[in-house]
Amino acid sequence: MIRLILLLSMLAAFPPLATDMYLPAIPYLKDLWGIPLSVMNLTLVLFFVTYCVFLLIYGPLSDRFGRRPPLLTGIAVYILASFLCAMADSVTLLIGARILQAAGAAAASSISLAIAKDRLPAKQRQVVLGYIAVIMALAPMISPMIGSLIMTRLTWPWIFRVQAFMGLISFIGVAVMKESHTQRLSSPFSAILEPYGRILGNGRFLGVVACTSMIGLPHFAFIAGSSCMYIQDFQLGEKSFALYFGANALCLMAGSMLCARFGQRIGTLRMMTVGYLGMIIGGMLMFSGLIKGPPGLAVPMGFISFTGGLSRPPSNNLALEQVPKDAGTASSAMVFCYFILGALSMAAISLNWADKVRYLSILAMASGVLSLTLWARIYTFIRVPAPDSSL
Repeated sequence: MIRLILLLSMLAAFPPLATDMYLPAIPYLKDLWGIPLSVMNLTLVLFFVTYCVFLLIYGPLSDRFGRRPPLLTGIAVYILASFLCAMADSVTLLIGARILQAAGAAAASSISLAIAKDRLPAKQRQVVLGYIAVIMALAPMISPMIGSLIMTRLTWPWIFRVQAFMGLISFIGVAVMKESHTQRLSSPFSAILEPYGRILGNGRFLGVVACTSMIGLPHFAFIAGSSCMYIQDFQLGEKSFALYFGANALCLMAGSMLCARFGQRIGTLRMMTVGYLGMIIGGMLMFSGLIKGPPGLAVPMGFISFTGGLSRPPSNNLALEQVPKDAGTASSAMVFCYFILGALSMAAISLNWADKVRYLSILAMASGVLSLTLWARIYTFIRVPAPDSSL
Protein backbone atom coordinates (compact mmCIF):
# COMPACT_ATOMS: atom_id res chain seq x y z
CA MET A 1 0.00 0.00 0.00
CA ILE A 2 2.82 2.41 0.85
CA ARG A 3 4.43 1.87 -2.56
CA LEU A 4 1.11 2.51 -4.27
CA ILE A 5 0.56 5.73 -2.31
CA LEU A 6 4.07 6.98 -3.13
CA LEU A 7 3.72 6.17 -6.82
CA LEU A 8 0.27 7.75 -7.12
CA SER A 9 1.54 10.81 -5.25
CA MET A 10 4.46 11.19 -7.62
CA LEU A 11 2.18 10.90 -10.64
CA ALA A 12 -0.44 13.29 -9.28
CA ALA A 13 2.29 15.80 -8.39
CA PHE A 14 3.55 16.23 -11.96
CA PRO A 15 1.82 19.63 -12.44
CA PRO A 16 3.22 21.24 -9.25
CA LEU A 17 6.62 19.70 -9.89
CA ALA A 18 6.61 21.07 -13.44
CA THR A 19 5.40 24.49 -12.34
CA ASP A 20 6.35 25.45 -8.79
CA MET A 21 10.02 24.53 -9.14
CA TYR A 22 10.18 26.92 -12.08
CA LEU A 23 8.49 29.91 -10.39
CA PRO A 24 11.66 31.48 -8.90
CA ALA A 25 13.13 31.69 -12.42
CA ILE A 26 10.22 33.67 -13.91
CA PRO A 27 11.32 37.17 -12.79
CA TYR A 28 14.91 36.39 -13.87
CA LEU A 29 13.93 35.12 -17.33
CA LYS A 30 11.45 37.98 -17.73
CA ASP A 31 14.30 40.47 -17.28
CA LEU A 32 16.84 38.36 -19.20
CA TRP A 33 14.69 38.21 -22.32
CA GLY A 34 13.17 41.68 -21.86
CA ILE A 35 9.53 40.60 -22.03
CA PRO A 36 6.40 41.55 -20.01
CA LEU A 37 4.95 39.28 -17.35
CA SER A 38 1.89 38.52 -19.49
CA VAL A 39 4.17 36.97 -22.13
CA MET A 40 6.41 35.18 -19.63
CA ASN A 41 3.41 33.67 -17.90
CA LEU A 42 2.35 32.05 -21.18
CA THR A 43 4.82 29.34 -20.15
CA LEU A 44 2.39 28.65 -17.31
CA VAL A 45 -0.94 29.36 -18.98
CA LEU A 46 -0.31 27.39 -22.19
CA PHE A 47 1.18 24.56 -20.14
CA PHE A 48 -2.11 24.13 -18.33
CA VAL A 49 -4.29 24.66 -21.41
CA THR A 50 -2.39 21.93 -23.27
CA TYR A 51 -2.41 19.80 -20.15
CA CYS A 52 -6.20 20.05 -19.97
CA VAL A 53 -6.71 19.10 -23.62
CA PHE A 54 -4.60 15.97 -23.28
CA LEU A 55 -6.37 14.99 -20.08
CA LEU A 56 -9.46 14.35 -22.19
CA ILE A 57 -7.44 12.02 -24.43
CA TYR A 58 -5.54 9.93 -21.88
CA GLY A 59 -8.59 8.99 -19.81
CA PRO A 60 -10.51 7.15 -22.56
CA LEU A 61 -7.25 5.64 -23.85
CA SER A 62 -6.58 4.17 -20.42
CA ASP A 63 -10.11 2.72 -20.29
CA ARG A 64 -9.55 1.07 -23.67
CA PHE A 65 -5.91 -0.06 -23.58
CA GLY A 66 -5.18 -0.28 -19.85
CA ARG A 67 -3.48 2.20 -17.53
CA ARG A 68 0.18 1.38 -18.15
CA PRO A 69 0.68 1.91 -21.95
CA PRO A 70 -0.63 5.50 -22.18
CA LEU A 71 0.94 6.33 -18.82
CA LEU A 72 4.40 5.16 -19.88
CA THR A 73 4.07 7.02 -23.18
CA GLY A 74 3.07 10.26 -21.47
CA ILE A 75 5.92 10.10 -18.94
CA ALA A 76 8.43 9.48 -21.74
CA VAL A 77 7.18 12.59 -23.55
CA TYR A 78 7.46 14.56 -20.32
CA ILE A 79 11.09 13.51 -19.82
CA LEU A 80 12.03 14.48 -23.39
CA ALA A 81 10.23 17.82 -23.12
CA SER A 82 11.97 18.63 -19.83
CA PHE A 83 15.34 18.38 -21.54
CA LEU A 84 14.06 20.58 -24.37
CA CYS A 85 12.99 23.19 -21.81
CA ALA A 86 16.51 23.18 -20.41
CA MET A 87 17.89 23.89 -23.90
CA ALA A 88 15.57 26.84 -24.67
CA ASP A 89 17.27 30.18 -25.36
CA SER A 90 14.14 32.28 -25.92
CA VAL A 91 10.64 32.52 -24.53
CA THR A 92 9.23 31.16 -27.79
CA LEU A 93 11.25 27.97 -27.57
CA LEU A 94 10.50 27.63 -23.87
CA ILE A 95 6.76 27.97 -24.51
CA GLY A 96 6.92 25.26 -27.19
CA ALA A 97 8.84 22.90 -24.93
CA ARG A 98 6.46 23.58 -22.05
CA ILE A 99 3.50 22.73 -24.28
CA LEU A 100 5.11 19.38 -25.09
CA GLN A 101 5.92 18.87 -21.41
CA ALA A 102 2.26 19.41 -20.56
CA ALA A 103 1.16 16.89 -23.18
CA GLY A 104 3.17 14.25 -21.33
CA ALA A 105 2.36 15.35 -17.77
CA ALA A 106 -1.38 15.02 -18.40
CA ALA A 107 -1.10 11.23 -18.51
CA ALA A 108 0.24 11.07 -14.97
CA SER A 109 -2.44 13.12 -13.24
CA SER A 110 -5.50 11.76 -15.01
CA ILE A 111 -4.56 8.08 -14.91
CA SER A 112 -3.35 8.17 -11.29
CA LEU A 113 -6.90 8.84 -10.07
CA ALA A 114 -8.21 6.03 -12.28
CA ILE A 115 -5.66 3.64 -10.76
CA ALA A 116 -6.89 4.64 -7.29
CA LYS A 117 -10.47 3.87 -8.40
CA ASP A 118 -9.33 0.47 -9.78
CA ARG A 119 -7.41 -0.61 -6.72
CA LEU A 120 -9.36 0.74 -3.74
CA PRO A 121 -12.95 0.69 -2.41
CA ALA A 122 -14.66 4.06 -1.93
CA LYS A 123 -14.04 4.70 1.77
CA GLN A 124 -10.48 3.43 1.73
CA ARG A 125 -9.90 5.48 -1.41
CA GLN A 126 -10.89 8.66 0.42
CA VAL A 127 -8.35 7.95 3.15
CA VAL A 128 -5.64 7.14 0.61
CA LEU A 129 -6.44 10.26 -1.42
CA GLY A 130 -6.07 12.25 1.77
CA TYR A 131 -2.60 10.84 2.37
CA ILE A 132 -1.71 11.42 -1.27
CA ALA A 133 -2.81 15.03 -0.90
CA VAL A 134 -0.50 15.36 2.12
CA ILE A 135 2.46 14.09 0.11
CA MET A 136 1.46 16.19 -2.90
CA ALA A 137 1.44 19.28 -0.69
CA LEU A 138 5.15 18.73 -0.11
CA ALA A 139 5.75 19.31 -3.83
CA PRO A 140 4.72 22.99 -3.89
CA MET A 141 6.38 23.47 -0.49
CA ILE A 142 9.73 22.01 -1.50
CA SER A 143 9.78 22.72 -5.24
CA PRO A 144 10.30 26.53 -5.05
CA MET A 145 13.04 25.97 -2.48
CA ILE A 146 14.75 23.55 -4.86
CA GLY A 147 14.27 26.04 -7.70
CA SER A 148 15.72 28.89 -5.61
CA LEU A 149 18.69 26.75 -4.58
CA ILE A 150 19.33 25.84 -8.21
CA MET A 151 19.08 29.50 -9.24
CA THR A 152 21.70 30.52 -6.64
CA ARG A 153 24.08 27.57 -7.03
CA LEU A 154 23.69 26.49 -10.66
CA THR A 155 21.73 27.88 -13.63
CA TRP A 156 18.00 27.87 -14.46
CA PRO A 157 18.19 25.01 -17.05
CA TRP A 158 19.03 22.65 -14.20
CA ILE A 159 15.50 23.14 -12.91
CA PHE A 160 14.17 21.23 -15.91
CA ARG A 161 16.94 18.64 -15.79
CA VAL A 162 15.89 17.82 -12.24
CA GLN A 163 12.29 17.50 -13.47
CA ALA A 164 13.44 15.05 -16.13
CA PHE A 165 15.14 12.94 -13.45
CA MET A 166 11.94 12.87 -11.38
CA GLY A 167 10.06 11.81 -14.49
CA LEU A 168 12.51 8.94 -14.95
CA ILE A 169 11.85 7.71 -11.40
CA SER A 170 8.09 7.70 -12.14
CA PHE A 171 8.66 5.88 -15.42
CA ILE A 172 10.50 3.08 -13.62
CA GLY A 173 7.75 2.86 -10.98
CA VAL A 174 5.02 2.49 -13.58
CA ALA A 175 7.08 0.01 -15.61
CA VAL A 176 7.20 -2.41 -12.68
CA MET A 177 3.59 -1.77 -11.62
CA LYS A 178 0.96 -4.42 -12.26
CA GLU A 179 -1.79 -3.39 -14.67
CA SER A 180 -4.84 -2.32 -12.62
CA HIS A 181 -7.44 -2.22 -15.42
CA THR A 182 -7.93 -5.63 -17.02
CA GLN A 183 -11.53 -5.23 -18.22
CA ARG A 184 -10.70 -3.17 -21.27
CA LEU A 185 -13.16 -1.81 -23.80
CA SER A 186 -13.54 -3.89 -26.98
CA SER A 187 -15.79 -1.53 -28.93
CA PRO A 188 -14.58 0.22 -32.14
CA PHE A 189 -12.02 2.95 -31.67
CA SER A 190 -14.55 5.52 -32.86
CA ALA A 191 -16.51 4.78 -29.70
CA ILE A 192 -13.72 6.23 -27.55
CA LEU A 193 -15.75 9.42 -27.01
CA GLU A 194 -18.90 7.62 -25.91
CA PRO A 195 -17.91 7.68 -22.21
CA TYR A 196 -17.89 11.47 -22.36
CA GLY A 197 -21.53 11.38 -23.43
CA ARG A 198 -22.35 9.37 -20.33
CA ILE A 199 -20.29 11.68 -18.14
CA LEU A 200 -21.94 14.82 -19.53
CA GLY A 201 -25.33 13.30 -18.82
CA ASN A 202 -24.48 12.67 -15.16
CA GLY A 203 -25.78 15.75 -13.34
CA ARG A 204 -24.55 14.67 -9.91
CA PHE A 205 -21.01 14.20 -11.20
CA LEU A 206 -20.98 17.54 -13.05
CA GLY A 207 -22.30 19.39 -10.01
CA VAL A 208 -19.59 18.07 -7.69
CA VAL A 209 -16.90 18.71 -10.32
CA ALA A 210 -18.06 22.30 -10.79
CA CYS A 211 -17.83 22.96 -7.05
CA THR A 212 -14.43 21.29 -6.83
CA SER A 213 -13.03 23.18 -9.82
CA MET A 214 -13.93 26.60 -8.47
CA ILE A 215 -11.87 25.86 -5.35
CA GLY A 216 -8.78 26.08 -7.54
CA LEU A 217 -9.33 29.60 -8.90
CA PRO A 218 -7.53 31.54 -6.12
CA HIS A 219 -4.87 28.84 -5.82
CA PHE A 220 -3.84 29.04 -9.48
CA ALA A 221 -3.96 32.81 -9.45
CA PHE A 222 -1.64 32.75 -6.45
CA ILE A 223 0.74 30.34 -8.21
CA ALA A 224 0.99 32.54 -11.31
CA GLY A 225 1.26 35.85 -9.48
CA SER A 226 3.13 34.92 -6.30
CA SER A 227 6.68 35.34 -7.61
CA CYS A 228 6.00 38.84 -8.91
CA MET A 229 3.93 39.86 -5.87
CA TYR A 230 6.58 38.72 -3.41
CA ILE A 231 9.77 39.41 -5.39
CA GLN A 232 8.83 42.58 -7.29
CA ASP A 233 5.97 44.18 -5.35
CA PHE A 234 7.19 43.34 -1.83
CA GLN A 235 10.89 43.42 -2.83
CA LEU A 236 11.72 40.05 -1.29
CA GLY A 237 14.63 37.87 -2.38
CA GLU A 238 14.22 34.50 -4.07
CA LYS A 239 14.94 32.60 -0.84
CA SER A 240 12.36 34.63 1.09
CA PHE A 241 9.85 34.03 -1.68
CA ALA A 242 10.49 30.28 -1.47
CA LEU A 243 9.86 30.36 2.30
CA TYR A 244 6.58 32.26 1.94
CA PHE A 245 5.45 30.01 -0.90
CA GLY A 246 6.48 26.94 1.07
CA ALA A 247 4.54 28.16 4.11
CA ASN A 248 1.42 28.37 1.95
CA ALA A 249 2.00 24.80 0.79
CA LEU A 250 2.45 23.77 4.42
CA CYS A 251 -1.05 25.11 5.14
CA LEU A 252 -2.36 23.06 2.23
CA MET A 253 -0.62 19.99 3.61
CA ALA A 254 -2.02 20.60 7.08
CA GLY A 255 -5.56 20.64 5.69
CA SER A 256 -4.92 17.44 3.78
CA MET A 257 -3.44 15.78 6.88
CA LEU A 258 -6.52 16.72 8.88
CA CYS A 259 -8.69 15.23 6.14
CA ALA A 260 -6.69 12.00 6.05
CA ARG A 261 -6.60 11.63 9.84
CA PHE A 262 -10.05 12.79 10.90
CA GLY A 263 -12.06 12.86 7.67
CA GLN A 264 -14.18 9.91 8.77
CA ARG A 265 -15.28 11.80 11.87
CA ILE A 266 -15.69 15.21 10.27
CA GLY A 267 -17.68 13.91 7.32
CA THR A 268 -17.42 14.49 3.59
CA LEU A 269 -20.21 17.05 3.29
CA ARG A 270 -18.98 19.07 6.26
CA MET A 271 -15.39 19.21 4.96
CA MET A 272 -16.51 20.44 1.56
CA THR A 273 -18.69 23.14 3.11
CA VAL A 274 -15.79 24.34 5.26
CA GLY A 275 -13.62 24.57 2.13
CA TYR A 276 -16.02 26.94 0.41
CA LEU A 277 -16.49 29.08 3.53
CA GLY A 278 -12.71 29.22 3.92
CA MET A 279 -12.30 30.90 0.54
CA ILE A 280 -14.83 33.57 1.48
CA ILE A 281 -13.31 34.26 4.91
CA GLY A 282 -9.73 34.28 3.60
CA GLY A 283 -10.69 36.58 0.72
CA MET A 284 -12.41 39.00 3.11
CA LEU A 285 -9.34 39.12 5.38
CA MET A 286 -7.06 39.75 2.42
CA PHE A 287 -9.36 42.44 1.03
CA SER A 288 -9.59 44.24 4.38
CA GLY A 289 -5.86 45.03 4.45
CA LEU A 290 -5.76 44.59 8.24
CA ILE A 291 -2.45 42.73 7.89
CA LYS A 292 0.26 44.73 6.15
CA GLY A 293 3.21 43.74 3.95
CA PRO A 294 3.96 40.17 2.80
CA PRO A 295 2.00 38.63 5.73
CA GLY A 296 -1.07 40.44 4.41
CA LEU A 297 -0.93 38.08 1.44
CA ALA A 298 0.54 35.04 3.19
CA VAL A 299 -1.86 34.72 6.16
CA PRO A 300 -5.20 34.91 4.30
CA MET A 301 -3.87 32.77 1.44
CA GLY A 302 -2.62 30.24 3.97
CA PHE A 303 -6.12 29.99 5.45
CA ILE A 304 -7.62 29.55 1.97
CA SER A 305 -5.07 26.82 1.22
CA PHE A 306 -5.72 25.05 4.54
CA THR A 307 -9.46 24.81 3.95
CA GLY A 308 -8.82 23.84 0.32
CA GLY A 309 -6.54 21.02 1.45
CA LEU A 310 -9.26 19.85 3.82
CA SER A 311 -11.98 19.79 1.17
CA ARG A 312 -10.36 18.69 -2.09
CA PRO A 313 -9.64 14.98 -1.33
CA PRO A 314 -13.27 14.28 -0.31
CA SER A 315 -14.44 16.34 -3.28
CA ASN A 316 -12.46 14.17 -5.70
CA ASN A 317 -13.64 11.00 -4.02
CA LEU A 318 -17.24 12.17 -3.97
CA ALA A 319 -17.11 12.98 -7.69
CA LEU A 320 -15.78 9.51 -8.53
CA GLU A 321 -18.50 7.97 -6.38
CA GLN A 322 -21.13 9.43 -8.72
CA VAL A 323 -19.68 7.41 -11.65
CA PRO A 324 -20.40 3.65 -11.73
CA LYS A 325 -18.00 3.08 -14.66
CA ASP A 326 -15.72 4.98 -17.08
CA ALA A 327 -13.38 5.85 -14.20
CA GLY A 328 -10.57 6.90 -16.54
CA THR A 329 -12.82 9.26 -18.48
CA ALA A 330 -14.34 10.67 -15.30
CA SER A 331 -10.89 11.18 -13.81
CA SER A 332 -9.77 13.07 -16.92
CA ALA A 333 -12.90 15.20 -16.93
CA MET A 334 -12.42 16.12 -13.28
CA VAL A 335 -8.82 17.19 -13.66
CA PHE A 336 -9.63 18.94 -16.97
CA CYS A 337 -12.25 21.18 -15.38
CA TYR A 338 -10.01 21.94 -12.40
CA PHE A 339 -7.00 22.92 -14.47
CA ILE A 340 -8.74 24.68 -17.35
CA LEU A 341 -10.35 27.07 -14.88
CA GLY A 342 -6.96 27.33 -13.21
CA ALA A 343 -5.32 28.29 -16.51
CA LEU A 344 -7.91 31.03 -17.03
CA SER A 345 -7.24 32.24 -13.50
CA MET A 346 -3.49 32.34 -14.23
CA ALA A 347 -4.06 34.33 -17.39
CA ALA A 348 -6.31 36.79 -15.57
CA ILE A 349 -3.87 37.62 -12.78
CA SER A 350 -1.08 38.08 -15.35
CA LEU A 351 -2.86 41.18 -16.66
CA ASN A 352 -1.67 44.63 -15.64
CA TRP A 353 -3.61 44.93 -12.38
CA ALA A 354 -2.75 47.94 -10.23
CA ASP A 355 -3.03 45.78 -7.09
CA LYS A 356 -2.72 42.03 -7.64
CA VAL A 357 -3.34 41.25 -3.96
CA ARG A 358 -6.66 43.11 -4.05
CA TYR A 359 -7.64 41.28 -7.26
CA LEU A 360 -6.76 37.92 -5.67
CA SER A 361 -8.93 38.69 -2.64
CA ILE A 362 -11.94 39.50 -4.82
CA LEU A 363 -11.40 36.31 -6.83
CA ALA A 364 -11.30 34.23 -3.64
CA MET A 365 -14.51 35.75 -2.29
CA ALA A 366 -16.36 35.37 -5.60
CA SER A 367 -15.21 31.75 -6.03
CA GLY A 368 -16.29 30.88 -2.51
CA VAL A 369 -19.73 32.40 -2.89
CA LEU A 370 -20.34 30.65 -6.24
CA SER A 371 -19.13 27.29 -4.91
CA LEU A 372 -21.15 27.50 -1.72
CA THR A 373 -24.29 28.52 -3.61
CA LEU A 374 -24.02 25.63 -6.06
CA TRP A 375 -23.14 23.19 -3.26
CA ALA A 376 -26.26 24.21 -1.31
CA ARG A 377 -28.38 23.29 -4.34
CA ILE A 378 -26.88 19.86 -5.10
CA TYR A 379 -25.67 18.27 -1.86
CA THR A 380 -29.00 16.59 -1.10
CA PHE A 381 -29.00 14.76 -4.47
CA ILE A 382 -25.51 13.27 -4.56
CA ARG A 383 -24.43 9.75 -3.66
CA VAL A 384 -22.26 9.71 -0.52
CA PRO A 385 -20.08 6.66 0.35
CA ALA A 386 -21.58 4.56 3.12
CA PRO A 387 -19.67 4.47 6.43
CA ASP A 388 -16.95 1.83 6.63
CA SER A 389 -16.36 0.58 10.15
CA SER A 390 -13.23 -1.32 9.10
CA LEU A 391 -11.24 1.92 8.67
